Amino acid sequence: MSSSLPWDYIAKLVCIGDSGCGKSSLTIRLCEGRFVTHHDVTIGVEFGSRIVPVGPPHSDSQEQQQPASLPSFTDSTDPATSIPNGTSSSGLPPPPIAAKPSTSTSEPPPPQKHMKLSLWDTAGQETYKSVTRSYFRGASGALLVFDLSRKQTFEHVTDWLNDLRAIAEPDIVVILVGNKADLTEQNEEGDGQNKREVTRKEAEEWARKNGVLEYVETSAKSGENVEKAFMRVAERIYQNIQAGKYDLNDRRSGVKGPSAGLGGGGTGGGTNVKLTGDKAGGYGGCC
Repeated sequence: MSSSLPWDYIAKLVCIGDSGCGKSSLTIRLCEGRFVTHHDVTIGVEFGSRIVPVGPPHSDSQEQQQPASLPSFTDSTDPATSIPNGTSSSGLPPPPIAAKPSTSTSEPPPPQKHMKLSLWDTAGQETYKSVTRSYFRGASGALLVFDLSRKQTFEHVTDWLNDLRAIAEPDIVVILVGNKADLTEQNEEGDGQNKREVTRKEAEEWARKNGVLEYVETSAKSGENVEKAFMRVAERIYQNIQAGKYDLNDRRSGVKGPSAGLGGGGTGGGTNVKLTGDKAGGYGGCC
């Protein structure tokens, strides 16, 4: 059981993209560490949360685990680098580890900061798009998700990004996520069907062209790179906090301090294990 952890900041993240791309599955994988094979279609929006470590010493240890040739948090299809050391096969981050005592008597190690990610899983169907857009307001981060096995979902990410940037905060951190990477791999015998319809190169080029932070390929089914995608957004938001880009006392800001957090207080469980829909929406959903 995970003990209650204090959190220093709370950030609103939205998962957006076409219906059936696995947005709910990614959220459930991060919050609950499991994969559900079938969900009803998301109606309106659903909510989950997780508290994660941000900044040093955790971020420093993550960087040290990366190969020298790869920058921190970059994607890789090599199994040896796709799941960092100390990360469980479910794709969840390891529990925060206390920093080793500093060898310097004059400068103690910095206290570990924690961020509560308030995850809003939005409906991808066109029918609910007008409702979905309203949840973009006040978001400080976004995962723009498409299905690697369906080219048309990638062709629509530009429209989703335009809608997001027209409504959300100017400094919103956006990451492009190609989900269902498990459908792009052959089995050990080499006779499995590769259903990839979007290459890594064209997705990376789109991300660079449109000013998106990064491109990551994930699998909600296996847990591959799920934690990485969410943590990459969280770390950039933390960097923006350090740079003074948010007014933590303004409730309209995409990031809040403990005194302005949802539900009050500055503590909460490391994982919320139940997703809940909005009053107008349903529960569950893989899209």
